[in-house]
Amino acid sequence: MIRTLTCIALFSVMLGCKSETKKTDDTSANPSEEKVELTAFENIAKAYGIDKWKDVKEIDFTFNVDTDGKHFQRAWQWQPKTNDVVMMTEKDTVRYNRASVDSLSLKADQAFINDKFWLLSPFQLVWDEDVHISVPVKEAAPISKTQLNKITLTYLGDQGYTPGDAYDFFYDDDYMIKEWNYRKGNSETPTMSTTFENHEDFDGIKIAKDHKKADADWNLFFSDIKIK
Repeated sequence: MIRTLTCIALFSVMLGCKSETKKTDDTSANPSEEKVELTAFENIAKAYGIDKWKDVKEIDFTFNVDTDGKHFQRAWQWQPKTNDVVMMTEKDTVRYNRASVDSLSLKADQAFINDKFWLLSPFQLVWDEDVHISVPVKEAAPISKTQLNKITLTYLGDQGYTPGDAYDFFYDDDYMIKEWNYRKGNSETPTMSTTFENHEDFDGIKIAKDHKKADADWNLFFSDIKIK
C-alpha cells in the first residue's frame, strides 16, 4: 500500500522553494553588458554545471541526516523532463507526478522540494522565480569567518510551501559555494548555517555531498547519487 511519509520533527530541515512570476535582482548593467556578462547567480549555476542539466533524464539520490547518534534517510528517483517522482523510505513508497500533487502526495512533495533544494541549490538560483537576488558583497562567512562573496536569495509573495524565506550564499572567486545561511521568514538572525563540502563531479554536474554545522554533531549528506 502506498502511503505518505509523516514528517519527522527531529530532522526538521525543511527549506523553501517557490516558482511563480518573475525573478528580480539588483544588477544595474546596461542591455549591451547583460548580453555578454553573467550575473553572480548565473555564474554560480554555470560553475556547478547547469549547462549539462538539459541532458539529464533521471537523477537518483538519498538524503541523509546524522545527528546525536541518530540517522534518518529517504531516497528519491526524479525524472525532471516528466516530473515523475518516487520517494522511498523504510516504511513507505510514494509515486506521483509534480503536475498533479494531491492530499496523498502533498507531504512527499514537501519533502522532495526540501531535499532537492539542498542537493541542487546552485541551480535553484536560476530556476526559481518570484525571488529577489542581491548584488554580491564581501562578508565573513558564518562558520569559517573567511572573507567570501555573498549573495542573498529572498523568496517573495505567498507562493510555495515556506514563503518569505531567505538564503545567504557564501562563495569563492571560482563561484563555488562554501557556506550558507538559511533565514526563516527573512529573519535577521540565521535559523541555520552549514558548510558546503565534499564536492563531487557527476559527468559535469557538481554536487556538494556534505553539509555540516559548526560545533555540532550534525551532518546532512547525500549518497547513492546517480545522474542518467
